[in-house]
Amino acid sequence: MKTNWHVATAAEAITAAQFARLGFDVSVQYGANQPEYDLVVIDGARALKLSVKGSNDGAWGLTQTQLARLGGANYHGAIEAWLGRHKPGTAFCLVQFKDVPLSAMPRIYLAWPLQIAERLKQAAGGRGDTTLFEDYKRGPKAAGAGSVERMPSEWALSQDRVDQLFCELLTR
Repeated sequence: MKTNWHVATAAEAITAAQFARLGFDVSVQYGANQPEYDLVVIDGARALKLSVKGSNDGAWGLTQTQLARLGGANYHGAIEAWLGRHKPGTAFCLVQFKDVPLSAMPRIYLAWPLQIAERLKQAAGGRGDTTLFEDYKRGPKAAGAGSVERMPSEWALSQDRVDQLFCELLTR
């Protein structure tokens, strides 16, 4: 894919298509200055807002802006600032295109902002990171050297995962 816009557009379209395949009504927002979410999936009287993030490189950079605002290497502070910008009732849909041929579906994950924040804080041996990795081994000189950052398998898009999010939505 050529630009970040292409990745983002493809991620939103594929997410909408997959939820439609699961039998949900899908409402997609287009245009500039969108609120917190990109699309809403509806199941009868239940609605779930989704913020869709696409990636073509195996990772989703999420908290760099907050880290820059705080200055220094306050990773946990940046993660908390990022978390504070997201409403607890909006889930994230993370779409990964890396190493996916055009004839195949990208890998899709669903998580709440708090779940993502917890993973980001655990990264780099507990130092924290601005980037959520799908599958990454830290180099020998990196913080958390040798540790592997891997997306939780239970976050993978499935009917069960969507049902779980809808059930958890009631407690948020």
